[in-house]
This record gives sequence, structure tokens and C-alpha cells, in this order.
Amino acid sequence: MAPETKTKAEMMTRDVHQAAEKGQAATDQYGEALVAYDPVAERKLRLKIDLFIVPTVSLLYLFCFIDRSNIGNAKIAGLASDLHLQGNDYNAIISIFFISYIVFEIPATLACKAVGPGWFLPLTTILFGACSIATAYVNTMSQAAGVRFLLGIFEAGMMPGTAYYLSRWYRRSELAFRLSLYIVMSPLAGAFGGLLASAILKLDHVGGVRSWRMIFVVEGIITIGLGIVGFFTLTDRPETARWLSQAERDLAVARVKSERVGVTSFLDSMDSTKIRRGILNPVTLSTAFIFLLNNITVQGLAFFAPTIVATLFRGTTTVHQQLLTVPPYVVGAFFTVFLPLLSWRLDRRQIFIIASAPMVMVGYAMFLGTTEPKVRYGATFLIASSAFSFGALTNAQVAANVVGDTARSAAIATNVMAANIGGLISSWAFLPFDAPNYHIGNGLNLATSGTILVLSTVTLLWMKRDNKKRGSKDVDAELRGLTQEQVEALDWKHPAFQWRY
Repeated sequence: MAPETKTKAEMMTRDVHQAAEKGQAATDQYGEALVAYDPVAERKLRLKIDLFIVPTVSLLYLFCFIDRSNIGNAKIAGLASDLHLQGNDYNAIISIFFISYIVFEIPATLACKAVGPGWFLPLTTILFGACSIATAYVNTMSQAAGVRFLLGIFEAGMMPGTAYYLSRWYRRSELAFRLSLYIVMSPLAGAFGGLLASAILKLDHVGGVRSWRMIFVVEGIITIGLGIVGFFTLTDRPETARWLSQAERDLAVARVKSERVGVTSFLDSMDSTKIRRGILNPVTLSTAFIFLLNNITVQGLAFFAPTIVATLFRGTTTVHQQLLTVPPYVVGAFFTVFLPLLSWRLDRRQIFIIASAPMVMVGYAMFLGTTEPKVRYGATFLIASSAFSFGALTNAQVAANVVGDTARSAAIATNVMAANIGGLISSWAFLPFDAPNYHIGNGLNLATSGTILVLSTVTLLWMKRDNKKRGSKDVDAELRGLTQEQVEALDWKHPAFQWRY
């Protein structure tokens, strides 16, 4: 290596280290990065983070979603008859889960920040795994409702906590694709959950339990095992990662800070102002409502796809009906990763949210327009191919449009909390008296997907218009007289901040 090249490399390393240090900014007051980062070093670091972080959180989330949605598989395997459920009892049990999930969403995500994701995520996994096992021993509706309420508490922080955790490691453009690598476990849970339930039901017994109860015991045990593994494989943040060198830790911190205008600390302290900046951010509120509407569809598929398939294919065995729920989820899983991959390459999210809505609209129009089983079954493929990508796209979008770490955790929690209000609505969308055509549920989902198309388009136009207004501001004049603490508290109200779409 030539002496002058070595000197340049050493200078870059020193600059990155300085930018990574607490109290040092990685951008100027106009939001421009102060350090030029080596793309080769970044690519190597990104791959290393991918291999050490993403597999564990993906497996944890897979069984989080399985433990939530396996009640749909258990329902058609005998749960409803054994618990003597009648009328809307099944819908009520599902609703109980979402009530606790919604109430504890923001507190759980803030607890994840306070405790540290490396401890919080594995611990909450073990707890909801224990709830899954407990479900195998319920004998009445009230017992099932109580266990589902606890399951909602322990699962509340999993999705937003994981999204917040990954935002500590990845740039804005990279985040949507990495979120998709664990959110894809949602449609895969539908596919894998159906396969696993089918395999479990072929057993004679597991311990002292039989029939549908075996589903909860086996899947709960697997969940607890994965949670224990998580304690050893997850680390809170780049600075504490033993599997990174000091230069890699500095690069991991500095490159994320370089996208946060006015920030001098990688992790800030929590206060009410920063939390409000995340929750009351206009893009957070718009995106959260979009995710709410979308989750009516996603959760409806998770809880009612087995019932819908059983209705469409009467006369086939229970195991065969379980297997027929798998293919739509496989197609959905592909698009859940593919669309965020395009988002990463283009550093755009809003346009993909807009483009996904029409596919869902077409799917539900097919459900409403025909009673032909094969056409309706085909419609589930269209719906799954678009609906599941919103989890990655919307969480990445709210994360990209705040600045501070606390605001980011609050914004992601708000987004997921709103989504689960949609889940609560979905639990009452497909009612027994509306079978087998489910006009109410299908009509509701057609309306929500149409609203998503309109709202996401209006939001994009507003962001572009507001960016033009922000571009005309005198940054120096507006920041004059403010302390560094006051500048950091501005978050998205910083005059140099631009909405990212």
C-alpha cells in the first residue's frame, strides 16, 4: 500500500471514530454527512450484521406469529366444540388478545428501549411461549380468554421492539428490506403453521394432551427454546457487539448517526417531548392509520383463512384443509421480501405502499363478485401477495421520518399499536351468520384497501409539498440562540429536516 493511501485510510478511520463518539455530530447543521464512508467496508459490515442479527429475530417473530394465530388451526381441529363455543364466542376470544396487545404496545416498546433489546426480546419470547403452552390446558371460554389476554401483553413489544432494534443497526434505505426478513415470518407462519399443525395432529398424543391441545404444547416448547437461544445471540447495540471489531463498531454507529440531523448521541435519554415527537409526527399518524387499515386484512387472513378454506372445500379432511391454507402464504412471503428489496434499492417506501393497495382491492372484489370456490381461493393469493409487505414498508417509513432514538421507538410503537386496532376490528369482520360468503368481511376489506390507496397518495403529495416549504427556510436563522439540547429536541421540526418518501 502506498504511503499516501495508507494515510488517507487512517484519516478516514479517525474521522469515523470521531463521528461515532458520544457528543460528536455526524452531520452539519444542514443535515449533510461530515464523513465519507467506504462503501466496501459498509457492505462487509452490513453482511456481518445481517448474519448475526436477522436470523435470530426472524425465528423469534415466526413463533410469535404462530403462537398468536395457531388458534385458527386449533379451531377447525376441535377447539370450538371442546370449549363449547357458540355464536360469536370465538371472535370474542380473539378480541381479548388485541385489547391487551393495543394497551401495552407503546409501554412495551419503551420498556424494550429502557431494558435493552438484547434482553427484552428473548425474555418476552419465553413468556408468550409459556402462554401458548397454557392454552393447551384451558377447558372453558373464560380460561381461554384469560390466557389470550396474557399472550397479548407479552407479544405487544415483539414486532415494534424488533423494528426499533433493527433501526439501531441499519441506514434508512436498508431498513425496509431487513424488516421484511423478519416480517416475512408472518405469511410464513401461516404456511408453516398450517404444515406444523397438520404434522402435530397426526400424533396420537404429546405428554398428557391430545388433539388440538398438542398444537399449543409443541409450538410453545419450541418458542421457549428459541427465547433461551436469543439471550446468547442478541446484543443491545453496536458498541456492545463482541463480534465486531472496534473499527466496525465505530462505522456501525457513525453511518446511522450520519442520517440524523442535529444528533450527537446514538442513543438518547427518554423524555416526554421526544416521545411526543415520535407519536405526533404527521407521517407517523398517516402511516399508522394506513397500517391499521391494512392489518384488518392481514389479521383476518391469519385467523380466518382456515375457516374460509374449510367453507370453500367442504367434504375434505381437516388435514387437507390445513394444507390448502399454505400456498397463498408462500406467494405472500415472496412479495413480502421482494417489494422491500426494491424499496431498499430505490430508497423509496411510499410509492410501494400506494402500488400494493390495488392488488388487495382486486382480491376482495373477486370474493364479492363470485361464489366459485376456485376463483375465491385464487383471490387469497392476490391479497397475500400485497397485504403482508405493509409491515416492513410502514415501519421503515415511520422510522425514516423521525430523528432521535426515543422518537423512533415511539413512532414505531404507535404504528404497530394502530395496526393492532385493525386486528381487533378484523376479529369481528368475519361473523358466523355471514358465512359462507362473508359479505361484511370482504366488503370491509375492499373499502379499507381503497382508502389506503387514496390516503397514501395524498400523504406522498403532502410530503413533497412540505419539503419545498422546508427547503426555503433559513436554517442558520432558525437555529440561532438554541442550545445543542434544544436542537436535538426539535427532531423532525429541525429546519433542515426533509421528509423521506
